[in-house]
Amino acid sequence: MPERAPGRRLARLNSRLRARPPPGTVNAVSDVPERWTKASVYPDMWADPGEDPRNSEGVSPDGELATLQDYLRNYRLTLLMKCEGLDPGQLARRSVPPSTMSLLGLVRHLAWAERDWCNWTGAGDPALELYGPGDAAFEGAVADQALADNAFADLAREQAATDAVLSGYPDLGTRVGRNGIAVREIWVHRIEEYARHCGHADLLRECIDGRVGQ
Repeated sequence: MPERAPGRRLARLNSRLRARPPPGTVNAVSDVPERWTKASVYPDMWADPGEDPRNSEGVSPDGELATLQDYLRNYRLTLLMKCEGLDPGQLARRSVPPSTMSLLGLVRHLAWAERDWCNWTGAGDPALELYGPGDAAFEGAVADQALADNAFADLAREQAATDAVLSGYPDLGTRVGRNGIAVREIWVHRIEEYARHCGHADLLRECIDGRVGQ
């Protein structure tokens, strides 16, 4: 995940993350992917500053709401970047037994979470579950192109819906929904959820093809 300037503490070189042979090269003995990165300016990042949409070398946001929006945007981008270039089989690859977690499962889970956060703001009946009860978002994340395409579309749609609702509450202290939750708490909870799962995505992607970087 991105770290903001000044000082660019990430400038320290990590020799373990230096460019490797062609992406996805596997170790002939253990069949474990070689670790590699596309970044060359800061090898512990996912991409070089000119190619990283999260690049934060400019002026930081002004104000609490703008700061929350900026952090959420960056974590959302990080999740998508961790999924880029993978086929449905790779996206659906699970971590370690007995976990059901996969990158595709994370995308579906966060689409579900966005709908749930939107439900928190309303006083009426909540919108229906996206994928079913329990662990369905992860259990149903199988290697299918149409399913993967739908998952990313679901995520974008639910993000936009929740963003639209919260845009109507510029005062972060406003309390909404049946439980009177503060809008600030919803924003912070969203950031926490994406940040936690971006950490999972780091490890999942490295296990798939060896690509590393924040």
